[in-house]
Amino acid sequence: MTIHWCGTGLSAIPGLRRLLEAGYPVTVWNRTVDKARAEVGDLARDIRAFDLAALTAALQAGDVVVSMLPADMHVALATACLEAGADFVSSSYISPEMRALDEAARAKGLAFVNEVGLDPGIDHLMAHDLVQAYRASGAHHPDNVLTFLSYCGGVPKVANDFKYKFSWSPLGVLKALRSPSRSLKDFAEFRVDRPWNAITTYDAPLPIPEQFEVYPNRDSYVFIPQYHFDPDWRVQTFVRGTLRLAGWAQAWAPVFAEIETLQGPAGDARLKDMSDQFWRDNSYGDGEADRVVLIVDLKAERDGKAVWHKTWVMDAWGDERGTAMGRLVSVPVALAVAAVLERRIAPGVSAAPSDPVLLAEWLGEIGTLAQHMDRVTVA
Repeated sequence: MTIHWCGTGLSAIPGLRRLLEAGYPVTVWNRTVDKARAEVGDLARDIRAFDLAALTAALQAGDVVVSMLPADMHVALATACLEAGADFVSSSYISPEMRALDEAARAKGLAFVNEVGLDPGIDHLMAHDLVQAYRASGAHHPDNVLTFLSYCGGVPKVANDFKYKFSWSPLGVLKALRSPSRSLKDFAEFRVDRPWNAITTYDAPLPIPEQFEVYPNRDSYVFIPQYHFDPDWRVQTFVRGTLRLAGWAQAWAPVFAEIETLQGPAGDARLKDMSDQFWRDNSYGDGEADRVVLIVDLKAERDGKAVWHKTWVMDAWGDERGTAMGRLVSVPVALAVAAVLERRIAPGVSAAPSDPVLLAEWLGEIGTLAQHMDRVTVA
C-alpha cells in the first residue's frame, strides 16, 4: 500500500508531515520537485514530478491518492483511482462530476472522501456534533424553530489596511466574489447575486468578543440534508458563509465596484492582473501569523424563547508549528487517510463523516491545532 500525496502547497504540509512522521509509506508528487524537497525532503524518501499519466501508471490496488491540487484535477485523479482499485481523499467540495462516481466506487468498495479540510471539513464535523447533541437532548421537539449559522474565515492576525492577506493566489478569492449564493432566511429562500449585497455584522462569541463581517456563500440548501436535519423540522435560518474582519467591506469597496464591470475574456484578464497585484501588495511575509476563525451555531426556540443553544467556537493562528490555515486544512485530510486505511469510512463518494466515534476522535485532535476551540452552551 502506498499513499500518493499530490501537491505540497502551503496548506498541505502539516498533514503530509504527520503521515510521514507516523511511518506511512508515502510517495510525494508535486509539479516542482525541488519545492517538495524543501518542504518534506527531510522525511520523504520518494518525491516525484507530478504527471497524471505517471501517477496512473504507479497506482496499485489498495493505494490511496490524496489530491491537494487545484479542484479541476480531482475528478481525473479519482477516475484513475477507480480504474486501479485505489481510494481517494481531498479537502475540496464534492462536484457533480465527483458525485457521479459514487455508484462505481461503491461497487468496487472504494472510499472517495472529500470535504475533509477546514471549510469544508471541520465545519461539517462541528455541525454533525451539534445536530446529534440536539437530537439527544430533552429539548428536541417538532414545534421548535431552528437557526443554524456556520461562518469561517482566514484573516490576518494583525489587521492591515486592506483587512485581508493572501496565503495563495488571490484569483480564487476574486472569482468567488462573482458567484451567487442561496441560503434560508426567515423561512424563505434568500438568493444573492454578489456577496457584497448581503454583508452583515456578526458578534462572535470568542473569549474576547469580537465583531466581524459575514456573508453567505455557495448553496447552503444542499447541506440541510447532509447535516441530517429532519425534513419536518421548522428551520427559520440556515446559512453557511464567509467571515471577514470588521471594515473589510469598506476596504474592498473599490474591488467590488470594478468586479461588477468585468465581462468576458478581457474581464478575466483584468482579474488576473488584479490577482497579481494583490499578491504583491497583500500576501503574508515570512513568519507572519495568519488567523482562522470558525463559528458553528445551532439554536432551537419555542414561543420566542431559546430552549437549546450550543456553539462551536474556534480561534487559531500561526505559531512555531506554521500557519493556522495549513494545520487546519491538511491535518483533517491526514486523519481521513488513516480512517480510510482502517476501513472506518464506508465506500462511495462522501464528505466529512458523521459517525459519533470518528467525530469525537477528530474534534479532539483538531482541538490541539487551535489556540482556542470549545463547544459553548448558551441555553
